[in-house]
Amino acid sequence: MSKQNIPEDGNGYDAEEMTVDLDLEDGTTVTCAVITILTVSGRDYIVLLPLNEAGDNTEGEVWFYRYSENPDNPNEEPTLDYIEDDEEYEAVAEAFDEYLDAAEFDELLEGDAEET
Repeated sequence: MSKQNIPEDGNGYDAEEMTVDLDLEDGTTVTCAVITILTVSGRDYIVLLPLNEAGDNTEGEVWFYRYSENPDNPNEEPTLDYIEDDEEYEAVAEAFDEYLDAAEFDELLEGDAEET
């Protein structure tokens, strides 16, 4: 995985601008937008939105991976691992659904504030 277009902010991330190039097992490279990093049961997971060559995602598909950083070397690339356990995957998917629900709720609140 190589980092690309990662502007730094106070916590090192700007989720709206962050993309990564993900090298797949078949030898292809896919650019993905980083949607969020979730913590579920004490473990971090990254949610990636694969993008086509035009920088779009027309399928609405997202990918979940285990995510870890080396605390001793913050410049080292993060590690992504497959989620092979169905229960673990379901817990991450549920957490992502909750994240989306919260994001939609926040958008509703922002819309109400603009109308008043």
